[in-house]
Amino acid sequence: MMPEPIARTPPDSLVTWTNVIYLLHAFSLLTGILGAATVIGAFLIGWPSIIAVILNYLKRSEARGTWLESHFRWQIRTFWFGLLWVCLCILFVVLTLGIGILVAWVPLGILPIWFIYRIVRGWLALNERRPMYV
Repeated sequence: MMPEPIARTPPDSLVTWTNVIYLLHAFSLLTGILGAATVIGAFLIGWPSIIAVILNYLKRSEARGTWLESHFRWQIRTFWFGLLWVCLCILFVVLTLGIGILVAWVPLGILPIWFIYRIVRGWLALNERRPMYV
């Protein structure tokens, strides 16, 4: 089922903000890939992603009713679902007294790929001025 068409056109400045937010998330990913940090750590606790999520929340009301609203939701969910998966993996390791670390590596290994996919897919859709359908 496709969502209803969105009537209101966002201002160009909001499209620019959305690009900046994707850029900040991408910068965090690159920091994790090229630097000493992990991709997961850089994305979840790196300052660019933290700033990006704060901007998402600050600008989200301006995006309501436009096709950009789906991008803000996409970006926010990428951050929080990533954090949720990391917390679940840590909890699993703790609850299994460390034995679960072998199993926890699987989702932790997939998570950086998921982050990259979400940022690339979202940014491509933004550049094509398309909403994100989840």
